[in-house]
Order: sequence, then structure tokens, then C-alpha cells
Amino acid sequence: MKRLFSGSPFSYVGLTALLAGYFALVVNVPVYSALLEIFSELGTVKIGFVVSIPVFFFAAFNLLFNLFSWPFITKPYFVILLVISAAVSYAGFNYGTLFDSNMVANIVETDSSEATAYLSGYSVAWMLLMGVLPALLLMLLPIEKPRSFFNLLMKKAGSMVASLLVIAVIAGLYYQDYASVGRNNAYLRQMIVPTQWVYSVTKYVNKTYLTEPIEYQPMGIDAKQSQSALAAAQEKPTLMVFVLGETARSQEYQANGYSRATNAYTQALNMVSFQDVASCGTATAVSVPCLFSSLGHDNYSREVADNQDNVLDILKRAKVDLFWLENDGGDKGVAKHITKQEIDRKRNDGLCNGSTCYDMALLENFDQQVDNMQGNRMVLMHVIGSHGPTYFQRYPREHAFFQPDCPRADIENCSVEQIRNSYDNTIRYTDYVIAQVVDKLKGLQDKYNTALVYVSDHGESIGENGLFLHGMPYALAPEQQTKVPLMVWTSPQFAQQKGLDNHCLEQVAHSEHYSHDNLFHSMLGIMDVETSVYQASQDIFAQCRTQGDAAGVVAKL
Repeated sequence: MKRLFSGSPFSYVGLTALLAGYFALVVNVPVYSALLEIFSELGTVKIGFVVSIPVFFFAAFNLLFNLFSWPFITKPYFVILLVISAAVSYAGFNYGTLFDSNMVANIVETDSSEATAYLSGYSVAWMLLMGVLPALLLMLLPIEKPRSFFNLLMKKAGSMVASLLVIAVIAGLYYQDYASVGRNNAYLRQMIVPTQWVYSVTKYVNKTYLTEPIEYQPMGIDAKQSQSALAAAQEKPTLMVFVLGETARSQEYQANGYSRATNAYTQALNMVSFQDVASCGTATAVSVPCLFSSLGHDNYSREVADNQDNVLDILKRAKVDLFWLENDGGDKGVAKHITKQEIDRKRNDGLCNGSTCYDMALLENFDQQVDNMQGNRMVLMHVIGSHGPTYFQRYPREHAFFQPDCPRADIENCSVEQIRNSYDNTIRYTDYVIAQVVDKLKGLQDKYNTALVYVSDHGESIGENGLFLHGMPYALAPEQQTKVPLMVWTSPQFAQQKGLDNHCLEQVAHSEHYSHDNLFHSMLGIMDVETSVYQASQDIFAQCRTQGDAAGVVAKL
């Protein structure tokens, strides 16, 4: 410590070792927290193996960091590394967040309002102490000028060889222990800071900015509405409202067996609730483009999805009038070819606080917006729903039904009970908003055949197995992050015009497994769009439609 503050210059090799030690012992506290939980469940653990872990990290980081500690680049590179790594460490320790390339995309596409929701006194203190302060110290430390490039190279080579020898010795003594723990807990690799996030950012940048763009592919060129749908539009058009939810998980839905009254407002509306629906991803940046694309979860690529028509483009080509209402920070590119309106979250009134708005703001001027549309029409509402960690900002205080809730952004300082209460309040408030939309649709039944579909983009962890929020790699994600609600309401006139048997739909909803993969075809089918890309077998409504000549109508099974 005396040398650290005396002004004595550090060699590049010495400074690299200091940084490697800091990352090995301090920054990777999320890994040690996870290992502590793993070891507590094992019968016996070798003391030598446990002690070797930080030594192994030190040797590995020292080996890697030596590749980047050169004159002119050492300080700027490691200053950035320290600050970003502190943020990654905070998210990993407090929320169990893993940083793959999909998480990087989700962060890049998160707007400033969503980003500030993660700020709290605790998070700022963490960032200052773990990232900003060490970065400032690094900037002030004098570094010894090497006598020659060859001399620097030899010292680095010696340090790196020593690191390799340490790694080899540890591998020789405890390879079986490392292999066992690593293979049984594959997620640990994705928790290591900074290697995982640097790899993920590099992969994202290469894929997004350095890879040659894919040629845009139109889809459904032959798309058109059926004759019966066009004829009905002349007398009484279809009005479909598609509500795209945010961070709502199926397990918290009273309609799906949850013990709490989270569906108190829609319970009397005879909505059909699908019991087993899987999301395409665990983050908005993945699930939303995937949901609207023809690609399924198994072959989804954001790059491909962004460069081909989605279901909204095909509906528009078929002359269905579309209007997107946004209250969740962005449509992720899916609504780029249709009319779109974003709620002004800088407002400060009963529905907005200057940075975020309650979802009821989406219903302002709803009747007028619908009347300005032509023919068969679809209004898409992207709600902010249950977006955390500031769950308390998603519902007005008069809707804080479950108490005590967690009225703060740093949810790690609330009990799991408080967090669950806040989260359940968001689910209940979304249910209130949906009921209000249905009420609007009921009031328009004399002019339109009305219906509503609601589905969430992904779920959420609220403390199960120590995990919070969402964004886990899909293969590792718990069911709470991948199982989502899907609910349907139809007016009697809509059901009659579409030949839709709601009793059949109710049975299907309780017995079949569905996923986001089905929505592309279901939206084409229920809007009676005829096109070669439509697959009736993927349409959740198809087997329950008993009459008509539309593309989505098949014989009742």
C-alpha cells in the first residue's frame, strides 16, 4: 500500500499483477457467492480446491491482462474495464444476471428511462467503490517506462509463463474438481468478470456492425384478405387489439391457478387463458422481434428477423390497417413500417411522472384513433407492464393491493415478500388496464367486431433460487422467465363472424402447449389473411373455427 501512494512507479508487469489480483479477489464476488451456494449443497469439498480458485483466477487474469497492458493503452483500456466490470458485478451479485450477447443487445436497446430505473443509492455506491475509485487510482498511478521494448517483452513473457505454470499445477491437482463443478454448473463460466462480458460485447459488435448485412427478404408477397373478410369490413369491420405485455410470468396469473387475485378485473370477462405458453427468449430484445417473425425459437436469429418481413408487414400488405401504441421504450424494430405513436413519458401529470407512464396512458384518445383507421384494423399496445426493478412505478398507489410492497429501485434491500407483492401489484394493474381496453371494445361493438389478444414477451424471477429479474440464457433460464401468459377475449359478434367456438378454444387453452412461435400464424389466421407463408397447424384459433372460407378456417377437430 505504501508503494501504491508514494508515487513509486509500477512496471507494466507489476501493474498487470495488481489488476489481476483485484479482479480475482474483489470484482468476481458474484462467482464466489454462487460457489458458496454450490459448496453448501455438496457433502465434502477439498480445502485445497477451494483455496486454489482465487489463485487460478489470478493466474488466468494475469495471463490475459498481460496481452493488453502496453504503453499508451494500459490506462484507458483498464479504466473502461474496471467501470463496466463493476456494473456487471453488481448485476451478477444482486440479480444473478448473466451477460451473453442477447443481454448485451437488450442493454443497447434499453432507453434512458429504463436504464435509470436501475439506479439507487446502493448501486451508485457499489459502482463508485468497486469501479470508479479504482479507475481514478489507476489513472493517477505512475508507470515505469520500460528500458526497451525487448525488456518489456521478456518481463511479460516471464510473468505469463509463471501464470501458465500455476494454472498447470492447479489443473494437475484439482482438474477433476474443476471439471465436476464446471460441468454441473455451466452457468458459472458466464458469471466470470470481465471475460464473459468482453466476449459477449465483441460477439455483439461483430454480429451487428462488422458482419456483411443480409439482403432484405420480403415475405407473404401473395398476402390478401379473404373475400368474406373484405365483405364483412364493408358492413362491420374487425377491430383487434393486440396487447404486448412486458415481464409478466404465467405463474403469477390467477387465471392459471395462482392463489392470489391477480386477475380480479378480467375474471368476469370470460377471457380464455392459455395455461402452457413458452416465450421465444428471456429478454425483450429477443422475444419481441422473434414473436412477430416467422422464425421459431429453435432457428431464431435477430439478424435474419431484422432483414425480412414480419407478420405486421404481411398484414399491412393485405391491407389490414395497423396502429402501434408504445409505452415500453421501443418496438425493437418490428413496427418500423407501420403507423406508430409513442407515449410522451416526459409528461408530468396523473399518468406520467416525467420519466415513465402508467399503461392507462395508452387508452387516451383510443376511440378517435380507431375511427381514423380504415377497413379491418388492428391496434397494437406495447405496455410497460411489470418491468423491473422499479415495479412500484408500474402502478398507482391506489392499486398497491398487495402489502407491504417494495417502493424503491434497489429491490435487493427489500424482502422477497415485498418484492413479490410489488410484482403481483404490477400483474394486477395490467389486468386492470386490459379490462379497461375490453370495456372500450364493448362500447364500440355497434361499429366493429371486437377482440383482444394479450401475451407477454418473457417472464421474471423474483427470488427463486436466488435469481431476480430476467435475461438468463434460455438453456439455463428457470421456467419463471420462459413461461408467459396468453389471454384472449372476443365479443359475441366477432366470434360469430369468424366462426370461432370459444368453448373449443377454452379446451385447447387448457390442454395444448403453445409458444411465441404460434403467434405469427395465429394473427394471420384470425385476421383472415390468405398467404402461402401461413400454416394452419401453427394457428391457435384454427381448429376452433367452424365456418367461413378464410385462410385460417379449417374443419373443427
